[in-house]
Amino acid sequence: MGTTANAYAGGVALGATRVIYPQGNKQVSLPVTNSSASNVFLIQSWVANADGTKSTDFVITPPLFVIQPKKENVLRIMYVGPTLPTDRESVFYLNSKAIPSVDKRKLQGNVLQIATQSVIKLFIRPKNLPTPSIAAPAAMRCHLANGKVTLSNPSPYYVSLVEFSIGNVKQTNTMVPPKGSLMLNAPGDGRVKFETVNDFGANTPLQTCTSG
Repeated sequence: MGTTANAYAGGVALGATRVIYPQGNKQVSLPVTNSSASNVFLIQSWVANADGTKSTDFVITPPLFVIQPKKENVLRIMYVGPTLPTDRESVFYLNSKAIPSVDKRKLQGNVLQIATQSVIKLFIRPKNLPTPSIAAPAAMRCHLANGKVTLSNPSPYYVSLVEFSIGNVKQTNTMVPPKGSLMLNAPGDGRVKFETVNDFGANTPLQTCTSG
């Protein structure tokens, strides 16, 4: 539970699977590590909005750099956009593409070089929210009616659902927005079970959603 998960792609790993950006802070940092013993990568990073479009509200330094084998660099992420809500989290997506270098000795032949891309959630979290993020999963409520189940999240945090099932039918992992809800079809008895992902990228214990 105390360990931090990494987002890994082709020898290049980001230092976390999610970034928590305290609202009002000048910047946050994220390590990028090349675990390969021989491959050199060009790293390109940017932040996207929820719809996948590139956000102009962030500055990442360095946006483009070369990382040598067995080396680490640090991304610095700065929010420079308009004021965001102060009563709930906002979500964006950090993208980091690792492009392998081409050995000049192999340029005469047919060489297939595949770029890999990591995408992780970037949460801008207001300070002084009334409850801690660890309390958000237990606050989830579910209401079953007319073959549908509504999952309500009264907390100010995004709740990411994994190992998620309704009526013992596995569902696609999803995210319920803060002070928001999600309506889905309810097979079987409609009982909702899920784990969530905490701030460190680890899964929380399986829980059954409380009716209400």
